[in-house]
Amino acid sequence: MKTQESVIKKHIFGLLGKNISYSFSSGYFREKFLALELVNYEYHNFDIQKIEDFRSLLLANEQSLKGLNVTIPYKQAILPYLDEIDKNALQIGAVNTIKITKDGSLKGYNTDAYGFQKSLEPLLKSQHTNALIFGTGGAAKAIAFVLQTLNIDFLYVSRNPKNEKEISYKELNETVLKRHQLLVNCTPLGTFPETEKSPNIPYQFIGKEHVLYDLIYNPSVTTFLANGKKQGARIKNGLEMLQLQAEKSWQIWNL
Repeated sequence: MKTQESVIKKHIFGLLGKNISYSFSSGYFREKFLALELVNYEYHNFDIQKIEDFRSLLLANEQSLKGLNVTIPYKQAILPYLDEIDKNALQIGAVNTIKITKDGSLKGYNTDAYGFQKSLEPLLKSQHTNALIFGTGGAAKAIAFVLQTLNIDFLYVSRNPKNEKEISYKELNETVLKRHQLLVNCTPLGTFPETEKSPNIPYQFIGKEHVLYDLIYNPSVTTFLANGKKQGARIKNGLEMLQLQAEKSWQIWNL
């Protein structure tokens, strides 16, 4: 039987999301803790069906929870539950990393932007001055932040455009795709097990000057990426971005 003292000494981290059994993060951090011989460190999936369950999760783990990653669909919904938000995360409008301090306060960060920028930069060439972002959720906001930082103009592609920075899938034509030579998929379309799905775009207008970046990492080559590769485009999945953002999260938790 575990003593109260041993429970208090635990350092628990985890991923907050919905339907996250596929998670990359749990395996990544468990391997990291083993490699570093951190025997009292654990990483769990905290799979909640609604954001209102977050408070009870905190109460159940209040003595040992040290940090969280946040994924779909809570990167924006989590904001009102935080005591403090890092300035970049505040500007982005989405949080994917939470540090829990000794006094129990919660500070939100966004490490998606860091991971995306570091993994994207080696792919960029002079023609990549305009981009299309598929999706408008929390991940898309981090991608938009990076593109602004890199002086790359962009449009969101959405099923229901709401402002001048958003266009519909129906508006995608040869002219639009020739102008926008960086395409970033921030939707879940194509994620295992529904691997046949992809953003509905006219792939025939993609060429060797394009870069297609998919935040999905399972499968490693999504239908979105495979369609681009057939047209000669350079492609990249989201695995390196995930690894980089995870390491950045680890740094934040250990500040």
